[in-house]
This record gives sequence, C-alpha cells and structure tokens, in this order.
Amino acid sequence: MVATGLSLAAIFVSCKNRVTTVESLDNLDSIPTQTIKNMEGWQVEGGVVRGRLTTPYMEKYSRGSDPYEIFPQSFRVEGYTLEGELETVITADKALHRTGEEQVWIATGNVVVKNLLKEETMETDTLYWDQQNKKIYTNCYVRLTSPDFFAQGYGMESDERATNAKILKPFDSYGYIQQDTLSNEEKELSSHPQRKQKPQ
Repeated sequence: MVATGLSLAAIFVSCKNRVTTVESLDNLDSIPTQTIKNMEGWQVEGGVVRGRLTTPYMEKYSRGSDPYEIFPQSFRVEGYTLEGELETVITADKALHRTGEEQVWIATGNVVVKNLLKEETMETDTLYWDQQNKKIYTNCYVRLTSPDFFAQGYGMESDERATNAKILKPFDSYGYIQQDTLSNEEKELSSHPQRKQKPQ
C-alpha cells in the first residue's frame, strides 16, 4: 500500500518546470537542479490507472553525494485497485526521497494512510519506507483504527505493502468481537465465580 503510493513520485506525466534564478554559485549542492510547481504524476499498468501523486511543489537536488527530492508543501498519493477503484490515500505535510544508495522515503507531519475499502487508518508523525530492505517503519507514536479495532503505541514495523503492521510498544488497544465461539453453557460458567460445595 505504502510502497505503491510512494513509488509514484518518480513518474512525471503532467508537470510544469520553473527556472530558478541563482545569485550565488558558491555552493552548487544547495541549489535545486529541478523545481516543479503543481506536480501531478500517474502510474498506469496495462492501460489502467494504479496510482496518482499530487503536490504543490517539489525540489530535486542531484549534485551532491546524497541526492534527494523534497516535497515541502504537502504530499498526497492515491492508490487504485485493478478495477480502477480508489483504495488507498496517503497524505503528509512534507516528504523527502533519498535517491542515492539508501533509497529511503521519509514522510513527516500528520502522516495519514487510509484504506478506503477496508475502512482502516494509520496515523503517525513520521513514516519511513526502506526500498532496499522492503519495509516501512516508524519510531514515533502510531495509531491504527478500523470499525472493529483500535491500537496505539510507539514504534511500528511492517513489510512494504503494510500487510503485517506490528506496533512495537502497544498500550490501551482493543478490538470488537462480533461473534464469539463460546457456547451458552461456557458463558454461564465463566460469568460466575466457582462456588465451593458444602461438605455433607
């Protein structure tokens, strides 16, 4: 889910370049090699839209030893099913993509990952996606919610598809049981403390 969304940033289908006026050439590494306003990127597979990325502004820095792309004015990614239905939405205040050897995405500030079809939401302040090791993680407070489940804690690890998210230090979590497997007799026994029989 997260990987599909974040990988869209490298695909530019419709965008506008802006020439940046440079007054000082003392430190070329600190000057963006590309800036894009109102960036919109699409991921298309077999003629079907699988993803869409939008951001008001992007800067690319490729001259230094640690090249990266930064999205300083918010970041939104949409993921679609094979049938073209909107499934996942990822939003954050900012995002940074290290494009060198590390290949790491960092989304920061009010990071929200929503699965609209499953009605699941993950919220945190900082979320990392390690492309090389194919995992996503955070060391910050994280909250997972759905119609029948709530979990919160500090630290989270998962595979890059976010299918097995695990909170490392959970607290005050709970779930709603819609149907249990206890028989009526077992419920009756478990609802009363065991009484000692009087000796005869």
